[in-house]
Amino acid sequence: MAKLYLLRHAKAGWALPGTRDFDRALDPSGIADAEAIGTAMRANGYVPDLTLCSGALRARETLGGIASHTDTGRVLYFDKLYSEDAAGYLQIIRDNGGYGSLLVIGHNPMMEDLAMAVSGDGDPSAHETLEHGFPTSGLAVIRFDDGLANAAPGKGYLEAFLIPATV
Repeated sequence: MAKLYLLRHAKAGWALPGTRDFDRALDPSGIADAEAIGTAMRANGYVPDLTLCSGALRARETLGGIASHTDTGRVLYFDKLYSEDAAGYLQIIRDNGGYGSLLVIGHNPMMEDLAMAVSGDGDPSAHETLEHGFPTSGLAVIRFDDGLANAAPGKGYLEAFLIPATV
């Protein structure tokens, strides 16, 4: 059994004139939310063996907030997680699927699209929460019986969906 943790980056401030979207930093509520999700991950035993993080500043800062409260395993950065679609995310996950658990820190709409696509079954309350959208600092916890290298649409089980307001 393998676990996939999909985490949308925390809330970022607006881009200042002359600043690329890629370089937007977290705002104060985003920092607090990232830390809260890190605490919730530790409390629930959600410990990834490997973290794949978008190279965008807000994703890296989200990782920093989480890492200050829980173990994030080995970390790899992928600028492609900023621009790939859900299918691209799934391929990156499969390519790194030799681990028992994997945390992906990325962006919407890719996170929501991927979570909905791979979660064929799951906890009804988690599905209901996810159906209302994938907010910043939202964390989908998805179990795969056949390992992450074989992750595919409809093959996952959505165990939980955490948002900062409920942790």
